[in-house]
Amino acid sequence: MVRVRLKGVNHATKRLADGTVRTYWYAWKGGPPLRGEPGSPEFVASYNEAIARKVAPPQGVILSILQGYQASEDFRGLAASTRRSYIALIMRIEKEFGDFPLSALTDRRTRGIFMAWRDKLAANSGRRQADYAWSVLALILAWALNRGLVVANPCEKGGRLYRGSRRESIWSTADEAAFLELAPAHLHLALLLALWTGQRQGDLLRLPWSAYDGKHIRLRQSKTGARVVIPVGAPLKAALDAAPRRSPIMLTNSDGKPWTSDGFRASWRKACAAAGVVGVTFHDLRGTAVTRLAVAGATEAEIATFTGHSLQGVRAILDTHYLARDPALGESAVRKLERGTTRQPNSQTGSQTGPGCSRERTEKT
Repeated sequence: MVRVRLKGVNHATKRLADGTVRTYWYAWKGGPPLRGEPGSPEFVASYNEAIARKVAPPQGVILSILQGYQASEDFRGLAASTRRSYIALIMRIEKEFGDFPLSALTDRRTRGIFMAWRDKLAANSGRRQADYAWSVLALILAWALNRGLVVANPCEKGGRLYRGSRRESIWSTADEAAFLELAPAHLHLALLLALWTGQRQGDLLRLPWSAYDGKHIRLRQSKTGARVVIPVGAPLKAALDAAPRRSPIMLTNSDGKPWTSDGFRASWRKACAAAGVVGVTFHDLRGTAVTRLAVAGATEAEIATFTGHSLQGVRAILDTHYLARDPALGESAVRKLERGTTRQPNSQTGSQTGPGCSRERTEKT
């Protein structure tokens, strides 16, 4: 007789009223009871039936589309870090709404139920986290709507609770100088790479030396898939050419090993604190690069080619987040205005003209 080991089978022993002891078998702890004696065909069959019911994909509830999205190419095509962030939020959505019927998505009250959940998240975890969870739920519902799995997306155009701005968060030249003077040397290259390429932290931490040919850095952005070719400015070139190549990866920790994301963030925070650099993050270096390019006179198209942003993305950064506070732009603008309004002799009358000046009229008498 072949012995079959059934995973997870649980049992409980009870004494009956007549004094006899009886053992009850269950497919798993808290699961359905099994028929027959252990090892018998009836017992094995009932176990397999219970397991089949347990793993059957849910139908008609939000859990079904949460699982469907995670099995889709849309989800698998995301960057690994994005998938990890989404999974953590999907677990929260599943805990709250896993058994919520899809048929109820058309009910006008459903949007209010979801918004109340977001408000609760905001109170417990902060507004930014609540907005992020809401956006992931809205994205999954939109994915399901496009595939005909649901007939409504009550989270569409839900707005945001968090109203923070990075308007003031650009690195000044004083911040840069303080960091280069006081932060550990093995972090200097990370600062210069971010300022002179405008790339994201994740892409820079993965950047191999083979991407640098002495004049350009070539990389493919993990978030967008965009391929960018970045001319290397003189300060960055000097730093790259002088840097020890202790690993195939450019950026390494004090032991010469590639950084993990968490390890880099922790070390960066400590270095900023030691250098007295406050109110700015590594992510702000990307916007700072865009701002400096704009101040230097680069067009939006040139900036987009350099950093890999879309034109819309560059415009959003310049218009909303960074340039509103940069005094260099005001100085640049007034110098251009002064040059444009410099009076030039008029070839016909000899008068001085310029914006704001009207040409003298000669009236016949």
